[in-house]
Amino acid sequence: MTTASHTPLAFDGEQPLEFLAFKIGQEEYGIDIQSVQELRGYDAVTRIANAPEHVKGVTNLRGVIVPIVDLRIKFGQPEPTYDALTVVVVVNHGGRAVGMVVDAVSDVISVIQAECKPAPAMGQSIDTDYTLAIATLGERLLALLDVGALLHGLFSGEAAALAA
Repeated sequence: MTTASHTPLAFDGEQPLEFLAFKIGQEEYGIDIQSVQELRGYDAVTRIANAPEHVKGVTNLRGVIVPIVDLRIKFGQPEPTYDALTVVVVVNHGGRAVGMVVDAVSDVISVIQAECKPAPAMGQSIDTDYTLAIATLGERLLALLDVGALLHGLFSGEAAALAA
């Protein structure tokens, strides 16, 4: 597997960082709120020939062609459903918009450095190459994900041509 290097969490003393919390199956994850462009419902997509299974296709978002990646498939969840409650988190990464399909969005959380622990090398339902840290918020555990690592390699070949 080709891996991307992580962008480290940029804590400034005790100042918290904010993350958008979402669910995939029973697991809870978070991404840097600054990378989130918008939340929207799942719309029909145009498939891309020979795209990986987790790349559902592209959609037109106000004149911009946006690739749609289903994180549920990427993380090995059983066959996902697409209905009126399916959520797409549109992120801006490297100047490009990408839609990430998740089961549900819960809230925006503030995390301080003391609440973050390194992700264990084993026992995770996702590849730890995507995980910056595990935040412990009381009894709640949140895998903080690296958007850059998640989307590494997406903008090559046909997906890049359509998203440009």
